Amino acid sequence: MQNVISAVCIQCGAEIEATPNITTCPKCGGIMDIKYDYQKIKRKLTKEMLSDRKINTMWRYMEFLPVTGESKVPKLRVGWTPFYEASRLAEYIGIKKLYVKDDGVNPTASLKDRASAMAVVKAEEAGMDTIACSSTGNAASSLAGNAAAAGFTSYIFVPERAPKGKVAQLMVFGAHVISVKGNYEETFRLSAEAIDHWGWYNRNAAINPYLMEGKKTVALEIAEQLNWKMTDYVAISVGDGCTIGGVWKGFKDLYEAGFIDRLPRLISVQAEGCCPLNRAIAEGKEWYPMEENTIADSIAVGVPRNPDKALWAIRESNGVVVNVSDEEILAAMRLLGRTCGVFAEPAGATGTAGVKKAVETGLIKKDASVVSVVTGSGLKDVANAMKAAGEPVAIKPDMSLLLEAFERI
Repeated sequence: MQNVISAVCIQCGAEIEATPNITTCPKCGGIMDIKYDYQKIKRKLTKEMLSDRKINTMWRYMEFLPVTGESKVPKLRVGWTPFYEASRLAEYIGIKKLYVKDDGVNPTASLKDRASAMAVVKAEEAGMDTIACSSTGNAASSLAGNAAAAGFTSYIFVPERAPKGKVAQLMVFGAHVISVKGNYEETFRLSAEAIDHWGWYNRNAAINPYLMEGKKTVALEIAEQLNWKMTDYVAISVGDGCTIGGVWKGFKDLYEAGFIDRLPRLISVQAEGCCPLNRAIAEGKEWYPMEENTIADSIAVGVPRNPDKALWAIRESNGVVVNVSDEEILAAMRLLGRTCGVFAEPAGATGTAGVKKAVETGLIKKDASVVSVVTGSGLKDVANAMKAAGEPVAIKPDMSLLLEAFERI
């Protein structure tokens, strides 16, 4: 791999070769992190070179990614998603500057496509033809879609509460789907046992360090779309911890390579009904499990599999933590739709709900600048979208009835 030095354990510091199929630390079982030669990146890549690139996908940042020069770029167009200055939303919330990064327009409609695209590349480098993972929904559908496009077989384990829209994606993409009668922790455990038993390539982001390298590309895009002038904060919804860890890794990579001159603070947003990581930060204690009690299924993770990188990211960025109710999430879905034309699933709108609450409670100042990342499309969970939006006006085809209905609106 052109600019990768090694893989380093974040717990014991062990350093090993970054082969395509590494997972956790062979010495202590800790989570690995990919280490880069930033001086080498500086010599190879400039902002001007990037601006001239015609590759409008996550692969425009090859110098920052753990792939070989011979790696085949996946066929699906992942990344380089829309970035909006949300002036009407900012005015409503009462903040100086707000941007929305809409990752719900990725091929399978979530940010998780970034990780799955990387998984497909690394599985091919490892000479494997079958990939598997557990997921509350989005990682599952992203793996199924990306695997199908690249000709891989996929096995997906989801908890039985996964929304039907996401399960439908899996089935259409031809994945082998195992619906587990249990919670996410039980689903993850069964998938891990199956992966070990059959020797499949492991797409679980908390085990495979390369998946975070795919997720970090959303941060690389945000920085470039801001013309390398970073906002004060970046808000992200948090479940397993892998996405916020990846976002922080992306910003740190850019900072070390001299592409940005300051790092943003992170706003970690979780649902009140499932917030083990934010609770740990707020209490200044070790995290401990919680019930999974929220409509935001994509972040309903009571036992996060990547807590260390998430907590590290929040603390190292001097970040803030915000917990939001399901009602606040539904309100944020309406706000994003009605002020930005962005259709977010509950977890996708959670970051924006957190920004609103952080301003209201004084956690962040009104003159701050913020990017809110929308991690998934509302089409993933139509039932909760209808809860947020309400029912349409229903009448018979009669003009007098229409006039009466309009008087009631």
